[in-house]
Amino acid sequence: MAKPKKQPRPKAETPKGFRDYFGAEVSERTAMLRQIAGVYHRYGFDALESSAVETVEALGKFLPDVDRPNEGVFAWQDEDEKWLALRYDLTAPLARVYAQHRNDLPTPYRRYAMGPVWRNEKPGPGRFRQFYQCDADTVGTASMAADAEICAMLADCLEEVGIPRGDYVVRVNNRKVLNGVLEATGVTDPEQQAAVLRTIDKFDKVGESGVRELLGKGRLDASGAYIDGVGLSDEQAAPVLAFLTSKGGDTAATLSNLRAAVGGSDVGTAGVGELEEIATLLAAQGYGPDRIVIDPSVVRGLGYYTGPVFEAELTFEILDEKGRPRQFGSVAGGGRYDDLVKRFTGQEVPATGVSIGVDRLLAALHAKGRLQAKAEGPVVVTVMDRDRMADYQAMVGELRAAGIRAEVYLGNPKNFGNQLKYADKRNSPVAVIEGGDENAKGVVQIKDLILGAQIAENATLEEWKERPSQFEVPRAQLVEKVREILGGQG
Repeated sequence: MAKPKKQPRPKAETPKGFRDYFGAEVSERTAMLRQIAGVYHRYGFDALESSAVETVEALGKFLPDVDRPNEGVFAWQDEDEKWLALRYDLTAPLARVYAQHRNDLPTPYRRYAMGPVWRNEKPGPGRFRQFYQCDADTVGTASMAADAEICAMLADCLEEVGIPRGDYVVRVNNRKVLNGVLEATGVTDPEQQAAVLRTIDKFDKVGESGVRELLGKGRLDASGAYIDGVGLSDEQAAPVLAFLTSKGGDTAATLSNLRAAVGGSDVGTAGVGELEEIATLLAAQGYGPDRIVIDPSVVRGLGYYTGPVFEAELTFEILDEKGRPRQFGSVAGGGRYDDLVKRFTGQEVPATGVSIGVDRLLAALHAKGRLQAKAEGPVVVTVMDRDRMADYQAMVGELRAAGIRAEVYLGNPKNFGNQLKYADKRNSPVAVIEGGDENAKGVVQIKDLILGAQIAENATLEEWKERPSQFEVPRAQLVEKVREILGGQG
């Protein structure tokens, strides 16, 4: 009889495009989500937690390069042969939820949602197939006050998580102004219009002269390759270039330049009027151009934006992987999408919202040195006598009841040095020690591990004597002394 073939062990590896997050990273994200949720809640938004799985039909056409249901998303067929997928973002699920429950929801409906989304796209440096989003949306009102409120709330969120004023700007534009510019060019072919929009989106990279060439016959890129242009005449390209260079010295100048760029276009004029209303509403709340600015260079890539669009950009410099300075860039974006719910209801439902990239924000705070890589660990109660485990559990119970994070060492207690190594690996601030001698005297030893490490690295013997890092206190004062040491550590 043939010997059964031994099954190979599975390889312990993270799937391509995904990653694991450990204690400090998870704690930092949780804290940031709590801060952002606090701002959203303060603005009157309610939490919504929708399913992570949607029908591909509900997700719709707003996926990149989607001609098949399993392109761009992680999709599968259920037992009824219906295509399902992990959600691609948090906006398409909101449209489905509102259409499904609209008779039970207030109008307008203000909701925020936080959680992971999944995209079946090619991963790259800092680009993963699973990441967190943090959205807030208002559904059911066409008022520009809703858009102004989203911009103000976005600025407040950035400051709440630790991005100070001066290190960010929320930039606002309007898709209607873009449509008015297209109308002014006289371009009616949808493919050519799409090419013009893609060219506008390259303004930050190639500048005015580069856009002028790309709108015309084309240009040589940095590698020497020739890129075909859109084929517009100089007269057709003029409104686009006027639009891109319309940012003036103040809001009034920018709006005046935009009116000139859209010419006689009704839709473009309406878009400029909406931007003026948003700027007025923001100014009334004290949000000036140092925080939120009208900026024609903002072009959101998704097809469902129908009006105002906004983007939060961090303006400070960081060093890239080659040590070159560059601006950190965008961490949030959104806009008005009045046609999205219509897919389900057949009726236009106005909506506007924003999505914050939490992982990008965390990376920014790390780049500025405002977050530390290590999270503080628990107080460790060491075990000197395994037969007295109940005593040690009583200690840790008292600490936890006082709101102090604590644990009993549960490894092999034979080697006390290993217990302190464990506490060091856990980044523990304090170790509690009670052997037989201490128990007989009714005292405990409390070791300040943070101060002890600092003294061991930097202090002279005299400084060690002046600043003890280990204290003997009565057993009854355990909690009080631990709390005092933790307070001294900040």
